[in-house]
Amino acid sequence: MADAQHEERAEAYERALTEKLSVQGRDALWDHLFEDGCDAAELARRLSTYFDHLRGEDPGSQGNQAREQMMARWIAWAMAQPATAGRAQALVVCGGYHAPALARLWQGMPSELPATPEPSIESGDEDEPAPLRFGSYLVPYTFKRLDAFAGYASGMPSPAYYQWVWEHGAEGAAHRALQHVMQRLRDKQLPASTADLMAVHLRAQGLARLRGHEEPLRSDWLDALAGALVKDALDAPLPWTYRGTIRPGTDPVLVQAMDVLAGDTVGSLAPGTPQPPLVAAVQAELAAHGIALRGTLKLDLLQPADRAKSRVLHRLSILRLPGVRRTQGPKLAMSGERNESWSLAEPLEQQAALIEAGAWGASLHDAARARLEDDLRQANGRIGPLADGLNQAAWAGLPALSDALLRELQGAIANEPRFEALAPALAVLHTLLRHGQMLGMADAPVLRVVIGSGFDRALWLLEPPAAVAPADMQSHLEGHLALRQIVADVLAHASDAASGAPALLDIEPARALAVWQRKAADPGAAPVSRGAALGATLSLAGRIDHAQHADDGVAEAMALLHSLPAPVLGDALTGLLALAREVLASEPAFVAGMDRTVQALDNADFVRAMPSLRAAFAWLPPRERGLLADQVLTLHDATHLSRRALTAHHAGDAAPEQLAEARRVEDAVLARLAAWGVALDDTRDHPLDDDGSALS
Repeated sequence: MADAQHEERAEAYERALTEKLSVQGRDALWDHLFEDGCDAAELARRLSTYFDHLRGEDPGSQGNQAREQMMARWIAWAMAQPATAGRAQALVVCGGYHAPALARLWQGMPSELPATPEPSIESGDEDEPAPLRFGSYLVPYTFKRLDAFAGYASGMPSPAYYQWVWEHGAEGAAHRALQHVMQRLRDKQLPASTADLMAVHLRAQGLARLRGHEEPLRSDWLDALAGALVKDALDAPLPWTYRGTIRPGTDPVLVQAMDVLAGDTVGSLAPGTPQPPLVAAVQAELAAHGIALRGTLKLDLLQPADRAKSRVLHRLSILRLPGVRRTQGPKLAMSGERNESWSLAEPLEQQAALIEAGAWGASLHDAARARLEDDLRQANGRIGPLADGLNQAAWAGLPALSDALLRELQGAIANEPRFEALAPALAVLHTLLRHGQMLGMADAPVLRVVIGSGFDRALWLLEPPAAVAPADMQSHLEGHLALRQIVADVLAHASDAASGAPALLDIEPARALAVWQRKAADPGAAPVSRGAALGATLSLAGRIDHAQHADDGVAEAMALLHSLPAPVLGDALTGLLALAREVLASEPAFVAGMDRTVQALDNADFVRAMPSLRAAFAWLPPRERGLLADQVLTLHDATHLSRRALTAHHAGDAAPEQLAEARRVEDAVLARLAAWGVALDDTRDHPLDDDGSALS
């Protein structure tokens, strides 16, 4: 029987009872049967009858069966212990739904408990599953989290109201409930007059007599509140007639009343309550580094003290500790950027989450490492999450990740089918290899092997001609950039070989250069990939062939651009500027060549080329874009103008694409008029002379 069928059976029994007794909802049914002041013997009989029929002989869902088998084993063990005079043998605290099943099950269970694995905070041997992590600790709770109307399926309705019943009886609870509800409504500027309060009292008394209650119950008071205070038609059911979160459209008066009855009491653990070692370890680390979990903390990552604080906070973030959130900072751990900001707070759930995180380890370092390794195992061999995990390890100062995980990373590289996923991940790994000495991750032998195999795999994936989707263009370019950086570093280390410096990686730069050259010359390859491949070879040319002149590279770049149709001209230019902007953007020959290329486009081609051209020039930083604008102005004898005439877009001006489209339409009109024999003088300038659309 499916789990849903087990639930449906119990719900059908409750529905039948509510219809028979003419009450609305499970909670009103509970009040009517068990909260109406009957004596203890009668209450016990009612409860037993209710739960026997609710469960019947139903074995329950698979999850409930497993839970009840475990509970029954413990009951059997407790009942087998030596008896103590004057004391009950065992007290079983459980949900009423489980009670009939446990009463049947425990008597057939062995009195010895099954062997259980020892708790462990370390992952197991790489060839065996990790040991189970378990333990029992108390955590603080709140009435809000206990409330069934907040979405807690096993919660109780209106915890604050029933706490008042426990402390002050039904009449005292009603008095406090009305007092707090009316005060809340007045604070919220909702209708709550003295006359309304009197009407609520009268309605509740009448409903209680009508329903046969000795005195008004919670459902009577709530129905009376709705009847007296809600003046308009209801757009949603009364919230106490169903379980789950309050539905949209519920009247604000009812929302506030339910919130008051839920209460805002916050629990706390008694002094001396056992807690896992991690709780004290985290508190000690925070105190040692002077970190207070409140407000905003700004760190300078180039300062050793702040770097140490950052590692502590990143470890807490790996443990998913509520209230610890990074709001600003570089993406890569070893990028060299220095500013980092954290938003820190101590929400109630933080303590509970920290107690639960104690299953991962006794110290913050061990717990964060174990949790991160488990997260990486869940990556299922995907290269992106695995590389990101190593980056997290670098942030948190966790260099000693298991070799098994690094071997898994190597396997993920071997199986990765997409260049756009693999090559950017190499950037993370290579950065850790180059600069990881601060973390103890530099020169890791396994990391070297992983990068070497990833380099080979990336070149193999790059070689075949393939289209590049617009959504993948950024990651495709990042892949070229990662490969270029690896080759550049290997070449730099090779030049130091005479001084005895060890090789950084065992790879052949010539292989990458050959792949890039073939890719740049392949007419079937994506234009952005051809531009990036040529840009990579141009940016590395000076390190390989010191005799090569810059004009040769400009000529190759312009030859590539001239061979492409207008709509993809900007894609190839994007690849060139992303990989070789330092070589090309400052070369007058390249600027002059691009100017001629743009001027040679007719208006229709200019419109088609405009979007990709604008995207290409976005790769230039503002300063370099300004220098390029200066060169364009010089070419057109317009040095009297500011560079902002080409780079700034003024409010109210039409976008360059709109201007170009208007020019195309105007040309079409002129051509039609000419065909009819109407000749007009065309004294317009080229669009680039007017507004520098290609640069804006």
